[in-house]
Amino acid sequence: MILMMAWRNIWRNKMRSLVIILSIALGLFAGISVLGLYQGMMKSRVRNVIDAEQSHLQIHNPNFKKDYEPKFVLPNGPSVLKMVDALPQVKASSPRSITNGMLATASGSSGVQINGVIPDMEYKTSQLKAKIIEGKPFDAARKNQVIIGKKLATRMKLKTGAKLVLTFTDTAGNLVSGAFRVAAIYRSDNAPLDEKNVYVNIKDLDNLLNIPGAFHEIAILLKNDGDVGQVQQLLKQKFPGYQVENWREISPETDLLVKTTDQYSYIIMVIIMFALAFGIINTMLMAILERTREIGMMVALGTTRIRIFLLILTETIFITITGTPIGIAAGWFIINYFNKHGLDVSGMGGEMMSSFGFGTMIYPEFPIGKLFGVLVIVISTALISCLFPAMKALRLRPSEALAR
Repeated sequence: MILMMAWRNIWRNKMRSLVIILSIALGLFAGISVLGLYQGMMKSRVRNVIDAEQSHLQIHNPNFKKDYEPKFVLPNGPSVLKMVDALPQVKASSPRSITNGMLATASGSSGVQINGVIPDMEYKTSQLKAKIIEGKPFDAARKNQVIIGKKLATRMKLKTGAKLVLTFTDTAGNLVSGAFRVAAIYRSDNAPLDEKNVYVNIKDLDNLLNIPGAFHEIAILLKNDGDVGQVQQLLKQKFPGYQVENWREISPETDLLVKTTDQYSYIIMVIIMFALAFGIINTMLMAILERTREIGMMVALGTTRIRIFLLILTETIFITITGTPIGIAAGWFIINYFNKHGLDVSGMGGEMMSSFGFGTMIYPEFPIGKLFGVLVIVISTALISCLFPAMKALRLRPSEALAR
């Protein structure tokens, strides 16, 4: 009986009910879109960290990352590299010699991290070749070539073919310098890293560091993201004297960003629903004021106040569950469209996105894993919103209500 009365009461004023239903749908659509956008952004950022920056895993000498001293090379590095490549879970790996130094030109100088790499192997683990926007990749026939980031090239006024000097200390603590020529300029989705990192051939750097045939790091890219924990544990058992870190440990700020963004997205959802609650309260309150005499008559005829409360609660729930599928369906359709075609935000601040390590093309994902939490928020909003109108109806006295 209550269900039938509640459904009929909703459609007494069709326009008002449709407006609030569409408001609920729009609020839910906005919330789901925000969750989907954030989820797409975070997945894109994690993929950049893994595929283009840090890889899934890295192996170092335990003392190397304390001060990045060149003398702390990987013991038996070539043998370790062969054993890593032999693992079935490994997609690609790359050895790197790393040192901090100074890049100097006629227009000034800048502190940089110098990465000595084996070109063919590095192209597979960090997509360095795909990032090149000017010039050509390393030429095996030429020595002392360097690839620099676009932001660094702009600041230092460098172009392809330009000369620069890299200065750093070798394993004995002596200050050494080398003249290099810019072979190419690259640009990634992480502008701060572009400004800091330069790449040279590992042989050229090792000769200057006085560590021929050695290196400081092995970057490991796996076939499946889910194998990270297993492979990390395996490598720790095989190489107990080495430091084996996964991408979360190497880039803790990215891991923290993913976790905090999830929390913030729910907060935004709550704010949207909080604003929507006022619309629900207003609609239900207007409905009660219009039916003051009717409610008074129901009470006078013996309808208990609990049934009056349940009637108002049911009306609110009907309005909510009518708008909820519309909002979810709209969110699913829009998110899946942009998931396939991408959302280009370069016009709204490409440089700003790059400064935080995000690409300008975002592929939102429908937050199916968070849908239950969203529904809980929506239903809770509806239940809380009906309390004030219901209390207003319960306080009506039959005699006063019938006199109106």
